[in-house]
Amino acid sequence: MNQLIVIVGPTAVGKSDLALRLAHSLNGEIVSADSRQVYRYMDIGTAKPDHDARTLVTHHLIDIVDPDEDFSLALYQEEAFKAIDDIQRSGKVAFLVGGSGLYIRAVVEGLKIPTIAPDTELRRHLEDRALLEGSEFLYKELQLIDPASAEKIDPRNTRRLIRAIEVCRSTGRPFSELRRSGPRFTALTIGLTASREVLYRRIDSRVDRMLECGLVDEVKGLMDKDYPLTLPSMSSIGYKQIGAYLQGQLDMREAVRQIKHDTRRFARHQYAWFRPGDTSIRWFDIGNEIEQDVHEIVDQCLSGRLAERTPEQLSRARK
Repeated sequence: MNQLIVIVGPTAVGKSDLALRLAHSLNGEIVSADSRQVYRYMDIGTAKPDHDARTLVTHHLIDIVDPDEDFSLALYQEEAFKAIDDIQRSGKVAFLVGGSGLYIRAVVEGLKIPTIAPDTELRRHLEDRALLEGSEFLYKELQLIDPASAEKIDPRNTRRLIRAIEVCRSTGRPFSELRRSGPRFTALTIGLTASREVLYRRIDSRVDRMLECGLVDEVKGLMDKDYPLTLPSMSSIGYKQIGAYLQGQLDMREAVRQIKHDTRRFARHQYAWFRPGDTSIRWFDIGNEIEQDVHEIVDQCLSGRLAERTPEQLSRARK
């Protein structure tokens, strides 16, 4: 069985909770598609599944590198393929779950990722320019040489911007032209969405919970372990702002405001990867009672009798 269940959507929409319940009821395991949950010691700010969730259902590709280790798209794809193959060989259902669009595409579409070696000199040059002129410089550079990639990369994601520019300059081809080697799995993709008002409220609530759960202490602990804020991992939303607070550069009120603002912006950016109009994704609005319908679609998919009905048709059929 090479059927892969994929759950996508913007941050804070409820992907992990839904995936946990589905995987538990359908004898499944979860493969994370989150570019920050791969890092050890970064639990609260990445909304990593807690101990109870990971005891209930096995999770893969979480806590696999230290915050100061390099982690690439190619390595993620390789590890994800291994994890999914192992899950399927064991007779269980593999769930690929996350909001990192390029990670999802790398697995679902079987992208052929350039294996060019890092250009240390170019990276250092771009990093220095970004420190002086801001990441906006990198974004404008990428817009000139690969506008398609620029559209899908967060203008503040310095690491992704540098990598895209590096690939373009090294290969002479746009990063957006990553070739597909062909999908290895038959994927059913479930998309979760919400109105902007609902999503923003969920984001704000989650940020508040992170602070209550000890985000400040987590960031301080990382800094005490000599993980500098200049690391790509520490540039994540939440870690960067709390780090600035701990260094006296922001007061707490402003740090929290920036975290919520940047997370909302990130959620909007994710829709560049997961567009509600994408017919390859079966979309469900979390404002409705969706879990039974999602469970039915997944069950039909796994049993080979997937009904060609939209989520709206399924809901009407139950009334």
